Amino acid sequence: MPVALVTGSSRGLGAAIARRLAADGLAVAVNSRSDGCERVAADIAASGGTAAAFPADVTDPDAVGTLVAAVAARLGPIDVLVLNATGPQPVVSLEETASDLHDDMLAFFVHSPVLLGKAVLPGMRERGGGRIVHVDSEVTDKPPRGMTAYVTAKAAQLGLMRSWARDLAPDGITVNAVAPGWIPVERHEDAPAEVRAAYIAEVPAGHFGTPDDVAAAVSFFVSQDAGFITGQRIVVDGGRGLT
Repeated sequence: MPVALVTGSSRGLGAAIARRLAADGLAVAVNSRSDGCERVAADIAASGGTAAAFPADVTDPDAVGTLVAAVAARLGPIDVLVLNATGPQPVVSLEETASDLHDDMLAFFVHSPVLLGKAVLPGMRERGGGRIVHVDSEVTDKPPRGMTAYVTAKAAQLGLMRSWARDLAPDGITVNAVAPGWIPVERHEDAPAEVRAAYIAEVPAGHFGTPDDVAAAVSFFVSQDAGFITGQRIVVDGGRGLT
């Protein structure tokens, strides 16, 4: 059974991705910095899937090594890495954007993927292939006001994905990205009604997407059907990028 590590999967998009990959027949390592991943792993197991919880801070170099070793010991070596972990995304003016905010964003979207990628690559190479999927964001195409640090780090993550795709293709490892639009999850519950309405007005589909829509795109990149696809990006935004 292939093994997938989904970072930041205790809720929202990550939880939906973990559940979808388990339904696809993968053993899923559910990860978050808190114990919330235990609930998602238990839900997957109750539905007949295979999953285990692995609390760890994926921005910590020591924790990443321990995490990858723990997953291998419990479920088996990692065949699929889904890079979904994220932190707070404050909205601040350019004048108020301190350098440490840039550092915080880069820690999640560049440094953490590098740490995890380096940790799983030896095993993937040994087994002759693997799948890496970055969870990107539409903000690299339509930057919102007040999120300079977040947009910059997400753009860097996209460059990282494309570079990895080129470097790792000879090893049979595909590297792709899924870029969600504004998918309502727990952290969006308090968004003002006018903000939500303005977003919907820009979506040709006329409605919000769901975490399952994002999970379906990740599932495709992980599948055998996507074995000849690398360095690509699927934008899951209901057509908002067309407006």
